[in-house]
Amino acid sequence: MNPDEWQALQLSARVALWATVACVPAGVLVAWLLARRDFPGKFALEILVQLPMVLPPVVPGYALLMLLGTQGPIGRWLDQTFGIVLAFTWQGAVVASAVMAFPLLVQPIRVAFRLVDARLEQAASTLGATRFDAFRSVTLPLALPGVIAGAVLCFSRSLGEFGATMAFVGNIPGETRTLPLAIYTFMNVPGGEGATLRLAIVSVALACAALAASHWLTRVTERRLGYRDQQADRA
Repeated sequence: MNPDEWQALQLSARVALWATVACVPAGVLVAWLLARRDFPGKFALEILVQLPMVLPPVVPGYALLMLLGTQGPIGRWLDQTFGIVLAFTWQGAVVASAVMAFPLLVQPIRVAFRLVDARLEQAASTLGATRFDAFRSVTLPLALPGVIAGAVLCFSRSLGEFGATMAFVGNIPGETRTLPLAIYTFMNVPGGEGATLRLAIVSVALACAALAASHWLTRVTERRLGYRDQQADRA
């Protein structure tokens, strides 16, 4: 791989890592709310969370550009107040990847929270634990396989993000040209077939490695939490 290819790969890894780090805390909170609480606007929140999955990716990217660009209401405020510019920067690529990957993070965590018996939290409360303590010491550990699965899916989706990133931050070499954008670029450059093939192979390998890691981590976590033993006892 040449320096440009390595640069795109390293940038993709950095963007995916920071997008996952940014998404996990918010994803856990949103998933818990959707799984355990009824409140006004819950249906609207569900639609908002899932919307990036069904929209053409360029639409969320365009919306981010309108909101967070230097001429957008939020982007202008961030620039004038804190000197933060997101459009056409790798930090903006993190935001775009996080928006597109967030639904894939929330779904498995939400399912995991639903599978945790609420009576366990009530038992912890009767022993003097606060709601936060019960969540931290009972609910979250039991839902950990879902959190791990969601985080890996978020990371994998961020690695492959293309449309929203292109619309919001462009295709700037060394700044916003992530792995998918590099593949697109080399596909349209004479003599770029070799680089396109190499990066495509790397993309497939990374996706397979992420899925394998998710499966392994989930199995290890389930074993430590006794899920396997519980299923054997039920059988």
